[in-house]
Amino acid sequence: MPGCLAHARRAPEVGARGPRHRSNQGSPCRVKQQLGSAWACCGLLSSPCPDILKSSFIIFVVGGPGCGKETQCKNMAIKYGFCHVGLGRLLRQEAQRSTHRGRQIRDIMMQGLLVPTGLILDMISKNMLSHPESRGFLIDGFPRELKQAKEFERIVGRAPDIVIAFDCSMQTMVRRVLHRGQVEHRAEDCEVVMFRHLATYYTLCEPVLTFYQQKNLLRNILAEEAPENIFAKCCSVIESLW
Repeated sequence: MPGCLAHARRAPEVGARGPRHRSNQGSPCRVKQQLGSAWACCGLLSSPCPDILKSSFIIFVVGGPGCGKETQCKNMAIKYGFCHVGLGRLLRQEAQRSTHRGRQIRDIMMQGLLVPTGLILDMISKNMLSHPESRGFLIDGFPRELKQAKEFERIVGRAPDIVIAFDCSMQTMVRRVLHRGQVEHRAEDCEVVMFRHLATYYTLCEPVLTFYQQKNLLRNILAEEAPENIFAKCCSVIESLW
């Protein structure tokens, strides 16, 4: 099965400068109203209008399981002083809890399905708001479907500054995930669950990539190369925002 990122080959090359799209933020009052109505009921707002979500860089990093996005995000976070919001890590932590929600998330993940959008946005927003000192956020593994992408913009009132998409063949992802399962002993990295995750990913990724390509926010990176080469390309994308 070919990688689903191939359709986006017309996206700008890594390092190409594009518009910051800061104009999508809207006025402070509009952002305040949207944040208040969407998140206040969840108890997520500690202040009337969290400026962190308006002024900080927000970078989405997407790609299939085993494409290397988590590793690269950790390195980028260290270099640029960004906060790494790893959706996969947040979900695994929650799934390990002996709570009703934890058990639900664990069951969903073991079936290779997507956790509901509302819960995903709740976890991401709480993590972002708990790091007010960060100059930017690398949100790894989000969005996983078009609904999540649109809901994020509706709530926050702005698009991400850039979306980095790791293009990796299915064969490479399978090999990496199986190896990771042996090393890190992740229950969801067994062969059966892995193929379910891949099927879900290939089904849902194309509309997400098309959505961001149309906004001129998508930057593709070939994730088959040596890690240091991939990292250099990621850095080029981030530094194009300065």
